[in-house]
Amino acid sequence: MVVVGDAHLGSADLRDEEAFHEFLDAVPSIGGRLLLMGDLFDFWFEYRAVIPRRPFKTLTRLAVLTDKGVRVEVFGGNHDRWGGSFWAEDLKIPFHADGTDLVVAGRSAHVAHGDGLTEEKLGSKLVHRITRNRIAIGAFRALHPDFGFRLADRLSGGLAESNKSPEAMDAAAASQEAWARALLDTRRELGLVILAHTHRQRLIAAAPGRFYLNAGQWMVDRCYAVVTESEIKTLRWPERA
Repeated sequence: MVVVGDAHLGSADLRDEEAFHEFLDAVPSIGGRLLLMGDLFDFWFEYRAVIPRRPFKTLTRLAVLTDKGVRVEVFGGNHDRWGGSFWAEDLKIPFHADGTDLVVAGRSAHVAHGDGLTEEKLGSKLVHRITRNRIAIGAFRALHPDFGFRLADRLSGGLAESNKSPEAMDAAAASQEAWARALLDTRRELGLVILAHTHRQRLIAAAPGRFYLNAGQWMVDRCYAVVTESEIKTLRWPERA
């Protein structure tokens, strides 16, 4: 399985986006399953009859992957949690709005984007609740898409500045690792916990044969990971497992 997190396409450097498309083209030669860990797009909101224009090239490549037999699954992150039937019905890609248990390369795993698990700042906790509030989601859906996406672009920039300083992300990564270790201690049937969100690549052996994995961020670092039955590797594109 190939694991990728936090690409933030739409706000990332165009060269990172072009490299991501090259990476997607190469996925069938790397692994037969692709797990996108959330914040694939810097913003995504699914309307009933409208899909965003900006991610078009990425969506077409994902459609090609599924046509080639690659099993793709997407998790919603704090920037792109609002997926729906478009993913499952049109792209044939399961969309997980929240964390869930999966079997990953023969390992029992808990998989989630990771936001809301260890947030310490009041602003982050508030945003986490608002993005899951049905009234807030319904109100946003009532906006014209052009206005809604302009508003999201402005809010996204402000949140990134306040919540994603290197110091804040390092602290979040440490808290996230502690959370993953605690979950592995509590749920002995799990062999793997996979998270994203903190933009920090981590592979931690919490116990013999039991691991915490964060594939890191694609944006800037172009990180990814490959999980097989025999090993787990953290890589940077264009490295191959």
